[in-house]
Amino acid sequence: MKKLILLFALITAANGFSQIDRVEPPNWWIGFEDNSLQLLVHGENMGNYEPSIDHEGVKIEKTHKADSPNYLFIDVIISENAKAGTFDIVFEDSEGDAQTYEYELKERNRPEEHFIGFDNTDAIYLITPDRFANGDTSNDTDASLNEKTIDRADDYARHGGDIRGIIDHLDYIDEMGFTAIWSSPLLINDMKSGSYHGYAITDFYRVDPRFGSLEEYKELVEKTREKDIKIIMDQVANHSGVEHWWMKDLPFDDWVNYQQRFEDGEEIVYSNHRRTTNQDLYASEYDKKRMNDGWFVRTMPDLNQRNPFMAEYIIQNSIWWIETLGLGGIRQDTYPYPDKEFMGEWAGAIMKEYPNFNIVGEEWSSNPLLIRYWQDGVDNGYDSNLRSTMDFAMQTNIVQGLNEDESWGTGLIKLYDGLANDFAYASPEDILLFPDNHDMSRIYTQLKEDVPNTKMALSYILVLPRIVQIYYGTEILMDDTAKPGDHGLIRTEFPGGWSDSESNAFTGEGLSSEEKDMQNFLKTLLNYRKNSQAIQNGKTKHFAPEAGTYLISRSSGDETVVLILNKNEGNTQLELDRFSELGLENAQLRNVITGETLKWDDKLELPARGAYFLSTKLN
Repeated sequence: MKKLILLFALITAANGFSQIDRVEPPNWWIGFEDNSLQLLVHGENMGNYEPSIDHEGVKIEKTHKADSPNYLFIDVIISENAKAGTFDIVFEDSEGDAQTYEYELKERNRPEEHFIGFDNTDAIYLITPDRFANGDTSNDTDASLNEKTIDRADDYARHGGDIRGIIDHLDYIDEMGFTAIWSSPLLINDMKSGSYHGYAITDFYRVDPRFGSLEEYKELVEKTREKDIKIIMDQVANHSGVEHWWMKDLPFDDWVNYQQRFEDGEEIVYSNHRRTTNQDLYASEYDKKRMNDGWFVRTMPDLNQRNPFMAEYIIQNSIWWIETLGLGGIRQDTYPYPDKEFMGEWAGAIMKEYPNFNIVGEEWSSNPLLIRYWQDGVDNGYDSNLRSTMDFAMQTNIVQGLNEDESWGTGLIKLYDGLANDFAYASPEDILLFPDNHDMSRIYTQLKEDVPNTKMALSYILVLPRIVQIYYGTEILMDDTAKPGDHGLIRTEFPGGWSDSESNAFTGEGLSSEEKDMQNFLKTLLNYRKNSQAIQNGKTKHFAPEAGTYLISRSSGDETVVLILNKNEGNTQLELDRFSELGLENAQLRNVITGETLKWDDKLELPARGAYFLSTKLN
């Protein structure tokens, strides 16, 4: 009988069947600056096994048992003479039982230009994929997952949008003038509800099958690259979804924060969201811990990046996706919430391997001091290694300034004073500015459905020394006015993305005249910006608002762009003498929106409230 059992074990091992259910990362590459790799191995009693590798240039340096007997962590060194290819990792226990796992090291065969990150020459199109376009109805549901159906009448259910829907409409995105796409996470969210948004990831190495496959994700990147469009991946280092596979068998007692409370079924400690504790010289340890360790909600366990194995897992996962896809950037969710020392190490590890890459961190604050703290190059005692962060401060100023009546301290002066804070940033042009996003009311709603104000907001954002991001649907005045701030409504289906859509924003069919006008307005400005050296690299000069008007200019070589924001109703005569330092006297300028040519003389007639986008480039 013992012989039969041993024979069965040998046959099982020889055929690759074992209790190993995953090894992560699922593959790796030779030729990185950092030649170390840490493998997470999970399976029944894997902590009792000793691994060995017989492959040229690959050496096991150390193994680590976890608190759970079902994990083994293997530190591997990949030397310069390592060869790409597959090899067996042999696992043997104390009784001599062995099993093998085939692992692959790949060549790094992508050219460096595949990893050039987004910058201030880019305009990013932010997409919530479940709500953008349904290109493949066959993947709408998956019976093996917790949330099994779609319900398009429910703003918080899945609607069926997917990767194929984005691929199908790349021509539209390109023709609009966008040069990068940021999609909210496409990794699997096998949650019982609310899985559509993507921020409760349940496997950091798996694409959600309701969005498509890894091969489709790769196809998306390759097809965007053909159009000189970059793909920015939305990543989440702060938390996972509670249905993540490891939550049923956590490797260490401190893998997630407040883990004991979770395992005992007690009330979770939630974040106090006091993000200033990251910078505050006087912050209490109590407040710091509540901020960084507290959970967002019970369905999103807060990951403990102070655990060195978790830290390495997150860093390697980011590098794996960059290398697998050839990404043009990462947007890191909730940047101030994880351990800040880890975040500096995480960004540093990525930038070490990809020095021309870019990462933008989400710091939701209207205080420029907090935003600047996270940007690399600021002398504040913290090495962030982060080039870009999000300009919620300027976004707030724009909305307030356009909504307010004009006075000495209100109105357009908010825009002027906000931009004056750029002295605080190490590189203002690397800050990402936006009118709205997936977590805040649509700009059209924020500006009380006022079209001229919306045009002023968009044109101002597009002329500033910033990276620009536009949320899908902003170009056609999508709104959430019925329930301002409601996430489900903010993330409404894009017209034309479904076969039964009442209108089609991709073709213009069924759009109102106002929607078409806004779409053409934004398309015109985006495409001008794409080829404007003045906007991309030029000198910025602005003049304090007076009498309801505000002028800002960008100039480079023989190109000068002038944007005038006019909040006055009716015909306004703008005296030009105080702008003489721009050197535009008697110059011919073109209204980029209307195509009309005008002369820069003593006065400029502004016939209506709105944005006047002028250029010395006459064609």
